[in-house]
Amino acid sequence: MKPNILVIAGHDPSGGAGIHADIEAIHSLGGLAATLITGLTIQNSQNVRGFELVDLNLLERQAETLLEDMQFSAVKIGMTGSPAIIRFIARLLDQLPGVPVILDPVLAAEAGGSLGEQSVPEALLGELFPRAMLATPNLPEAERLAGASGVVGAGETLLRHGCPNVLITGTHDDTDAVLNHLFSENQVRDWSWPRLAGSFHGSGCTLASACAALIARGLPLEQALTDSQGYVYRALQNAWQAGRGQLIPDRRG
Repeated sequence: MKPNILVIAGHDPSGGAGIHADIEAIHSLGGLAATLITGLTIQNSQNVRGFELVDLNLLERQAETLLEDMQFSAVKIGMTGSPAIIRFIARLLDQLPGVPVILDPVLAAEAGGSLGEQSVPEALLGELFPRAMLATPNLPEAERLAGASGVVGAGETLLRHGCPNVLITGTHDDTDAVLNHLFSENQVRDWSWPRLAGSFHGSGCTLASACAALIARGLPLEQALTDSQGYVYRALQNAWQAGRGQLIPDRRG
C-alpha cells in the first residue's frame, strides 16, 4: 500500500510550486498526498503579487475530518502564512505522535515576494521546529530564521531551536556547485551537485516533499536525503519554461 503523507502548504496557481509540486513529487515517489491548503497565492512563474490565507475554522474542520479517516506516515509542511495557522499546525501535530514531520519553512517565493506575515519566523522557531524531524530551509531562509550570517552560523543556531536535523540548501549561494549542508547533533554532512543553468520554480517544495515520501516509505534519514536530492536534480535537468519566468521542474521521476 502507498503511505499517506499529510501536506500542509499553499496553492500556487502557476503549478510550479506549493501544493502542486508537493502532490507531484509525492505521487511520483510512491506516496499519496492528502492536503490542507493554508493560503491562496497570486503568483506566476515570475513573482508573487499577494496571498490570502484560508479561514482557520475551515482548516480545523478539514483536518478533523481527515484524521477521522486516514493514518499518516509523514507530514510535510510548506507555506504557513501566519502565527495563527502555525499554532493550529502545532496542535494538529500533537495529535500525530511519532509521525515524522518535514518542515520547509517557506518565507518567500523563489523569484521573490513574501509568503507570510512578518511574525512568521518567530512562530516557526517556537512552535514547529521543536516538532519537526527535519527542516529544509534554503540559505536566505536559514539566515533570516537564525538571525545569523553564513551556513555554519545559521545551521548551528537553528539546531538549538529543537529540530534535530537541519538541511540548508545552497541553491541561492554564490558557489560553482550547489552545496547542501546537513546539520545534526553529532555531525555535519555535505552534498555537492553541479549547478545547473537557469532559475527554477518550486525546487524547495519538491525536495521537502520527496524527503517526506521516502521517509514515509521507511528509508533512513540520510538515504532519504541522498535519494531525494538525486530526484530533484533529475527534475531540474528536465525542467521547462511554462511561462515567462522560472523553469518548472519535471517531477515525473
